[in-house]
Amino acid sequence: MKRWLDLLIPFALLLAALVVRAEEGPGIARLRNLVFDSYQRFHPRPYADAGVTVVDIDEESLARIGQWPWPRSKLAELVTTLGQEGAAAVALDIILAEPDRMGPQNLLRLWPDNADQASLKAVLQNLPDPDLALAQALASGPTVVAVALVNEPVPSGSLLPMPRKAGISNAGDNAIPFLPAFSEAVRALPIFEEAASGYGAVNAVPDSDGVIRRLPLLSAYGEIIVPGFASEALRVALNSSTYQIKASGANNVLEFVDRGVSLVRIAGHRGTAVIPTAGDSSVLLYDTGTQPSRFVPAWQILDQSADPSRIAGHIILVGSTSEGLKDLKPSPLSPTMSGVEVNAQILEQIVTGTYLKRPFWASDLEIAFLLLFGSALILIARRFSAIGGATVGVIGSVAAIAASWFAFTRQGWLVDPIFPVAVALLLYMVTTFLGYLRTEGEKRFIRDVFSQMLSPVLVEKLASQPEPPKLGGELRELTVMFTDLQGFTSIAEGLEPQDLTRLINRFMTPMARVIQDDHAGTIDKYMGDAIMAFWNAPLDLPDHARQAVEAALAMRAALAALNAELAKEAAEKGEGPMGLAFGIGVNTGPCSVGYMGSEQRKAYTAIGDAVNLASRLEGLTRMYGVDCVIGDGTARAVAPAAGNGPSFALIEIDLVRVKGKQRPEPVHALIGDAALAAGAPFQELLAFHKSLIGAYRAQDWAGATEALARLHDQTERHFPGLMPLYTLYRRRIEGYRGAPPPPAWDGVFEALGKTG
Repeated sequence: MKRWLDLLIPFALLLAALVVRAEEGPGIARLRNLVFDSYQRFHPRPYADAGVTVVDIDEESLARIGQWPWPRSKLAELVTTLGQEGAAAVALDIILAEPDRMGPQNLLRLWPDNADQASLKAVLQNLPDPDLALAQALASGPTVVAVALVNEPVPSGSLLPMPRKAGISNAGDNAIPFLPAFSEAVRALPIFEEAASGYGAVNAVPDSDGVIRRLPLLSAYGEIIVPGFASEALRVALNSSTYQIKASGANNVLEFVDRGVSLVRIAGHRGTAVIPTAGDSSVLLYDTGTQPSRFVPAWQILDQSADPSRIAGHIILVGSTSEGLKDLKPSPLSPTMSGVEVNAQILEQIVTGTYLKRPFWASDLEIAFLLLFGSALILIARRFSAIGGATVGVIGSVAAIAASWFAFTRQGWLVDPIFPVAVALLLYMVTTFLGYLRTEGEKRFIRDVFSQMLSPVLVEKLASQPEPPKLGGELRELTVMFTDLQGFTSIAEGLEPQDLTRLINRFMTPMARVIQDDHAGTIDKYMGDAIMAFWNAPLDLPDHARQAVEAALAMRAALAALNAELAKEAAEKGEGPMGLAFGIGVNTGPCSVGYMGSEQRKAYTAIGDAVNLASRLEGLTRMYGVDCVIGDGTARAVAPAAGNGPSFALIEIDLVRVKGKQRPEPVHALIGDAALAAGAPFQELLAFHKSLIGAYRAQDWAGATEALARLHDQTERHFPGLMPLYTLYRRRIEGYRGAPPPPAWDGVFEALGKTG
């Protein structure tokens, strides 16, 4: 390949990517939206009560009050109650386009004209009109009704002139050409439009993928500006009479930068809201996801059981989340969010001043970054190794994503790093592949020249130039086990090397199977006849302490089975039995675990105080005459939850201060499993044992001797393996009776070495 081709081709790809990006080619906007949606998923807007409440016509409200549509008299009761509770504004996200189907006039039209029905019709004509009742409720307080702007034909009644509820002050260019445009409207009945303080369009303009990411504050209905549902609810709540629009061409607005509407101001007797907008007057949705705390069920309003603090002074949006009624709108955090909740979120953002913004310079910055980053990556990947290019690519990509994330979380700015990073990745792959094709010839030349001078391994290393391995680790809580054969030196002295190797393999194989296969442990290393293992790394194991203790019990059973085999084989040869015994130490605590070692050799291992203590606990088995000593961290980890039975048969055998530690550590002997722990013999042993330990630490030698006497019987009948432990305590007590311990003695045993 000619050398200039591996430069020309990547730069041609970069130029094509720049053209696609500048022209907003297919998929660019969708990719950008996916990035910003991901940001919101990772860092959603925190929800807090901002004075906006959704009164929800939910499933339970329908079950309690009746199926939809409710009588207008019931809606009137709802609106009236909200007004009496002190709502700042009540906005109905319901299109009241038709008269109440259960109203007297509608019912009269359904009944045939005959003499039998005449008297009933007369009664109906005198009944209250529910539509009039709702209109009166709307007129009694600050209320908003909904209008749906559409571009499809609707009944001619919708073409009636809209009542003027608020003035429009337009500074700069005429805002109408920039707003979402509609030709028709599905409106509330005139009686409701006239009665309400305002009306707002419930239109949301989805992106090309159908997701609602913005909500317009204003829309164009022909030559009329219609406020959005959220902005009208806010205007009514603030008792404002005018929308002030600042568009391009106005003072302090750069026309070439902020084309369209740059802000909407709503000033009233109850406050002022200055709302920065995109050019079409929309506010970008900073999603919290659906929040149950945002809603109050409608039935609670009607029976007056709702929390009054969620109503008084709040902007109330009345809508529905019922599956059969709600207007489902996918949002960045929810595939099915009700339209009323989208409006509530926009109001919360306005009230709290929390906005997302796509700065006017964002597109230019993204194009400039793509040009600079792409060019640098091409040149570096071509000039240096693939690793060098990858390093620059990773650093640049991470920096771009981090800067974009910082801008989002700190300023609410939406700047897309992904398209430049994706193009850079493509450029890196193409440049690296072309470089590979170019350098293969050079590598063959290196092999030919140096094949007679260096070993094949070094030749390949020289040709490929691998990156040296990196060492590292992490801090995790582990359960660590050490096990070691006891008295093995004397056994080994009587065996041939081959027999010794065979014996060690017969011991290690079942132990490894128990640890690795049966109980998900990791064998760190074999050390002669010893094993170091741990749990909870490299894979997470929530019950790692329990698994380790169960492994210790299974290893005890496996050793018993091995000893039975060895005894049988010895009997067949006419030899005496050769029994193996081991000690196990188990401890739980924080450790550093990872690939550790030198550049020449490393291994996956664990280090730390918890590891050292596990090793010392294994050494203590010889002194206490038990085969498994467990640290207090493990004992606490496997302790049963309140109300549950025992998980393992454990007894605390001493307080030990190991070398290098200031604080004493309670140590425990593992006697057996949960079934043994629940049995009467162990429970009796445990009671006597606690008496012994309590009397011993209190220097009550007579009481300790009495407890030992009771333990002797129990141990001899059920737990002969504990005889050495109580023999040790008998010697200690006899010694202290003859020579009392110093006054500061606290019952702690000082373990100066691994074996005490």
